[in-house]
Amino acid sequence: MAERVDTLVIGGGQAGVAASAHLQQQGVSHLVLERARIAERWRTGRWDSLVANGPAWHDRFPVKTFDHLHPDAFAGKEDIAAYFQELAEERALPIRCGVAVSRLTARDGGGFIAETADGVVEADHVISATGPFQKPLIPTVVPDSAGITQMHSADYRNPGQLPAGAVLVVGAGSSGSQIADEIHRSGRKVFLSVGPHDRPPRAYRGKDFVWWLGQLGHWDAKAKTPGTEHITIAVSGANGGETVDFRRLAARGMILLGRIGAFAGGVLSVGSDLADNIRNGDRNYLSVLDQADAHAARMRIDLPPEPSARDIGPDADCMTHPILSLDLAAEGVTSIIWATGYGLDYGWLQVPGALDAAGKPVHDKGVSPVPGLYFLGLSWMTRRASPFIWGVWHDAAAIAAHIAGEGRVAAE
Repeated sequence: MAERVDTLVIGGGQAGVAASAHLQQQGVSHLVLERARIAERWRTGRWDSLVANGPAWHDRFPVKTFDHLHPDAFAGKEDIAAYFQELAEERALPIRCGVAVSRLTARDGGGFIAETADGVVEADHVISATGPFQKPLIPTVVPDSAGITQMHSADYRNPGQLPAGAVLVVGAGSSGSQIADEIHRSGRKVFLSVGPHDRPPRAYRGKDFVWWLGQLGHWDAKAKTPGTEHITIAVSGANGGETVDFRRLAARGMILLGRIGAFAGGVLSVGSDLADNIRNGDRNYLSVLDQADAHAARMRIDLPPEPSARDIGPDADCMTHPILSLDLAAEGVTSIIWATGYGLDYGWLQVPGALDAAGKPVHDKGVSPVPGLYFLGLSWMTRRASPFIWGVWHDAAAIAAHIAGEGRVAAE
């Protein structure tokens, strides 16, 4: 016999925990199914030294602080996983771990049927809380026959994991820039492929960049179109929280490249876009400072000026004399780490009308056109903050209220 619940939440990461907490508050009977452990991707889908990109006062839910961290510290991945685990235990959230949903279909007459290895669960409502980072994407550029160790950033753990030799890191967002810096600090020769990106200051005029983005309304920026991809942002809480500066990385000896192209005869072609990408990142960086200064003056916020923050330094030699091809063997490159993002994987969601032709969720602020089906934690779901820890909390509140409202109407 199938188990029956009012609302089924699929996924026990930050989105699933947030959904459960709000459903509990709304008095909605529900069950969360998590295929591994709570916040599993924070535990095993990240490198060892990872810390949050925002300080502890920001990268959290508003109902719970990090008990053992200073508010301005950057939580490590184990701290973050423990945070969600503790919240679930403190609130006795109904999260069942080790149960993967293999297939979700529509039930005749309304509702849904979730198939798992432990049996079938029927639900009137379903929240897909599997997030935007489901399937690591590795471009099919360098064939396995090249004899190069290749992995996605999701599988990287530490420099000791890699064979001896130089390392190429492709992608210079938060993951790629931090991984490249860590490997370079370990004494390795590192090449870093830098594509288009945003590059905010880690802090400005005594306030962290996340504070400024809130003041400037950037976190509440609405998506231009549904499903807009996650912004590549070069920011880091590592090393005590310093601004990612590609010129400084080059000055330390890291070799910067433009975007990677085709591979032939052991040689990778490299685009000539490095200087443009770095300068566009600088423009983004300076625009945040300009907006912050204007906002502080307009609102009469008394913060010390920081003119030195505008000194971005001279162009690095790799910008003025870019490398346009990379002979992997000649340069001693034995490893490539692809920090190239993630794709969506909804192969388990077999409900007509739930996905578009490209396999992306169809929704309006998380509400599917399929009655009773919802999405949570997606990039730009309602605004820029949606896939982040504190952003998903607010989106979960709206979804839970929508489900509770449907239940009340049905009861009447």
